[in-house]
Amino acid sequence: MVIHVVNQGETIYSIASDYDTTPNRIIEDNELTNPNNLVVGQTLVILYPSNIYTVVEGDTLLSVAQKNNVSVITLLQNNPGLVDFPYLYVGQQIVIEYEGEKVGTMEVNGYLYPFIDTEVLRKTLPFLTYITVFTYGFTPEGELIGIDDEKVIQLARDYGVAPLMLISTLTSEGSFSNVLANQILNDIEAQNRLIDNILVNLKEKQYYGLDIDFEYIYPDDRQAYINFIQNVTIKLNAEGFIVVVALAPKISADQPGLLYEGHDYGAIGAAANNVLLMTYEWGYTYGPPMAVAPINKVREVLDYAVTEIDPEKIFMGVPNYAYDWTLPYVRGESRARSLSNVAAVEQAAEYGVVINFDELAKAPYYNYTSTEGTDHVVWFEDARSINAKLLLVDEYGFNGASYWNIMKYFPQNWVVLNSLYNIRKVL
Repeated sequence: MVIHVVNQGETIYSIASDYDTTPNRIIEDNELTNPNNLVVGQTLVILYPSNIYTVVEGDTLLSVAQKNNVSVITLLQNNPGLVDFPYLYVGQQIVIEYEGEKVGTMEVNGYLYPFIDTEVLRKTLPFLTYITVFTYGFTPEGELIGIDDEKVIQLARDYGVAPLMLISTLTSEGSFSNVLANQILNDIEAQNRLIDNILVNLKEKQYYGLDIDFEYIYPDDRQAYINFIQNVTIKLNAEGFIVVVALAPKISADQPGLLYEGHDYGAIGAAANNVLLMTYEWGYTYGPPMAVAPINKVREVLDYAVTEIDPEKIFMGVPNYAYDWTLPYVRGESRARSLSNVAAVEQAAEYGVVINFDELAKAPYYNYTSTEGTDHVVWFEDARSINAKLLLVDEYGFNGASYWNIMKYFPQNWVVLNSLYNIRKVL
């Protein structure tokens, strides 16, 4: 894998010639929607197949996989476009393997809402170990507030992906309730009722495990939250289910702030089967313009986390979205617009601007002036930033990565991931 950054005057044809490949190969691998309008500073992933199979009469995905001693999932990982074609055609070329050794094997989780586009999900599932379906709620009495999740659970299992049920304190108003957390954490009868209801749902829906996401917990509920996680994990593990807990991105044990004080890294890491470090949202909707997950800030969290938690239990959070801020930023008034990483590049092309790259944050950004005359700055993810983040999984010895979220398809992300790692399956 080579990550090329487009320079002034380059075209898809000149780049293909420089790398001794074809324009179609670059277009297909990066799923470019407008290859004739490249942006200066845009990344292109260049791949070199080492083994290509040509389809003959009677071939199916399964027969091609068997002939080449690989799995169907491997074929889908190496050829994402196959998901769009229900049937193979004679002469079609399928990549069996690419050049280059992978750095390791890891598990990959992707968060999604039940209303995710089916085609986006089908293209993404080959690259995942788990999906986490956002989100079940609950009442102070311990009753579950359900979601319509049967379709995504079945589709995940069709692709050998293990579904995780998510339970959170998110309310219908869209905010995390520390009052609701306080009620369930300090009422053991309601808590046990909630756990019993979770177990019933896990079994009925054929979930693989549970993800717990309680945010902005009162500092006084810190120990009660630990006790809750211990209670949940013991009961669910006994029934064959795993428990994952989402953690705020802390850089020290005594870090002040309501987001951080209720999360005890050491105790929660010891109690749960796995933890997810929410290493994103430095740049956020109401905050000042900056990278969503600047790698220098991410490293501060990781450096602290491994002093408290077994690295093999850790999923590192990876963002899959961009923010567009109107300038100047006004604290308390400004609100960034969220967009996909693909849309961010398309917008740069629309306005004819240059994409820059912040070496400290390891993140791309650009400025533009809208048709209304307002100035904007956009921070997003590209192949370079994703490559830098994913290499941290191997560097720190983590269990894997977890994406918030997979609602928008980001082709380069999965190309880079597939080039770096084998993806472990648990089903």
